[in-house]
Amino acid sequence: MAQVEVLYQDEYLLAIDKPAGLPTLPDGYDRAAPHVRGVIEPDFGRVWIVHRLDRWTSGVLLLARSAEAHRALNGQFDARAVKKTYHAIVSGRPAWPERTLAWPLRADGDRRHRTVIDPVGGKPAITHVRVLERFAAAALIEARPETGRTHQIRAHLARAGHPLLGDELYGASGTIGVVERPALHARSIEFTHPITHQPLSIDAPYPEDFGTALAALRSPTP
Repeated sequence: MAQVEVLYQDEYLLAIDKPAGLPTLPDGYDRAAPHVRGVIEPDFGRVWIVHRLDRWTSGVLLLARSAEAHRALNGQFDARAVKKTYHAIVSGRPAWPERTLAWPLRADGDRRHRTVIDPVGGKPAITHVRVLERFAAAALIEARPETGRTHQIRAHLARAGHPLLGDELYGASGTIGVVERPALHARSIEFTHPITHQPLSIDAPYPEDFGTALAALRSPTP
C-alpha cells in the first residue's frame, strides 16, 4: 500500500487522504490485510477511528490521537454538527439541479449485502445532492449526507436513478472502462476542533483515477 498522505495533524487530531482500496477497519476475513490503523500507527502512534469511509471510497478521513479528542468528536458526529461533502460521478444526466433524498435505509438488506430502501424497517437517512457538472451521459454530483448510514450515498443515488459510475453492486453497467471503482470521493470535512474549539475545514484533492475519469468525460467525442 502506498504511503498515506497527511492532510492535517496536531497532537489531538490527524486527517488523512485515504486511498481507494484501503479499508478503514481490519478485514473480518483477512486480519493481516492492510487497514488505516495498521498503516498509520507505526508512524503516528495510537489513533482512534472517528468515522468510516467505504473501502473503495477515497478522500479525507478524520482520526483522533487521544481518548479525549475521540469522545468530543463522537459527540459532534452524534449531534450532526460535522459537515461532510462528497463528490460522485454518476450515470445519466439528472433533470434536477439539486434535491434532498430521504429514503429510509436498511444495511445488509439482501443476498448481495446491499443497503436497501426500507420504508418500514429502515433507519432515517438524508442526503442533499447538487449537480456540479453535466456530461453527455453522466454528471458530477456534490453529496452532503446528514446521516451516516452504510452505503448511504450509493444507495440513495441508485434509487434516484443515477448510480455511481463503476458501482456494479448498485446497478451501474458499462462504466468500468471509465473508472474501476465506485466513483465516490470524500472531498471535505468541516467541524470544531475538539480541544481548541476552533472551526476547521479540511479538503482532499481528487485522486488520479477520479480526475482521469472527469477528464475523459469532459473530452469531446470524436
